[in-house]
Amino acid sequence: LYDDFEPEIIEIESGEIKKNIATCIHVWETLSALGADRKSLLINLGGGVLTDLGGFVASTFKRGIHFVNVPTTLLSMVDASVGGKTGVDLGSLKNQIGVINQPEMVLIMSDFLKTLEERQIQSGFAEMLKHGLIQSKSYWEVLKETSVMAQIDELIYESVVIKNNVVLQDPTEQNTRKILNFGHTLGHAIESYFLDNRANQPLLHGEAIAIGMILEAYLSKELTGLSEEELVDIKTTFLKHYEKIEISDEDIKDILSLLKFDKKNAHGKINFVLLQSIGKPIIDVNVDDDLYARAFAYYAKN
Repeated sequence: LYDDFEPEIIEIESGEIKKNIATCIHVWETLSALGADRKSLLINLGGGVLTDLGGFVASTFKRGIHFVNVPTTLLSMVDASVGGKTGVDLGSLKNQIGVINQPEMVLIMSDFLKTLEERQIQSGFAEMLKHGLIQSKSYWEVLKETSVMAQIDELIYESVVIKNNVVLQDPTEQNTRKILNFGHTLGHAIESYFLDNRANQPLLHGEAIAIGMILEAYLSKELTGLSEEELVDIKTTFLKHYEKIEISDEDIKDILSLLKFDKKNAHGKINFVLLQSIGKPIIDVNVDDDLYARAFAYYAKN
């Protein structure tokens, strides 16, 4: 590569708080100042925030230039950089602005993970556990019993295969692809609330989604036939990896007020992805309001 051209480097600050239109404008203006054209290639080297934002920048600059994702976090390797979803937040509301556009390629090099703190590894691990819950009970069982870094290349490969197979069936998320949102309806609302509420420390994406998966597993037991045994298994597994977060009644009220912004909603109804059993999801489930408080109470219970 270096024999053929001299690449230009554009750096942005890390963190969900920078995943916004203002950062996009900075990158668009920099690309323009550097003379980028429709034959230019944008290489997104970084975590999930950067691959989401960089993909959106590339997809909209001059009505679209090619881009490549080089994910450097576990979350971006197994989730954010794969599948073509690009976008940014609107205030604290997650991923409200974006397009679906596939990168030319995704280059996954697990050596980048050696640079991460354990908390970042655990954030990505939540999405891997989700892949087991929505598609493969055997993969779920492997993840439960495995130190993720001990077999990291094999596990990343398995997660990418699971996600890619779902995406190929439904690239624009009209139907089947919605199953990838298990845990994300409440999880995104929790993440947005903790990002916007200065009294609380922001949660990493995987930390919020882990809470969302426990809550939505409880809803699954109440509504779609998930067994008590599998519910306990899910809660126990997540609490083994993720510290329980104290969520007050006032917090819950504010979190639930954010559900109306979820992208899966249709005709004013909040649509959930729930589980009939581990590995068997069901989409477009409506939930009675009284169940939310019971789900949060179940999460809080020892």
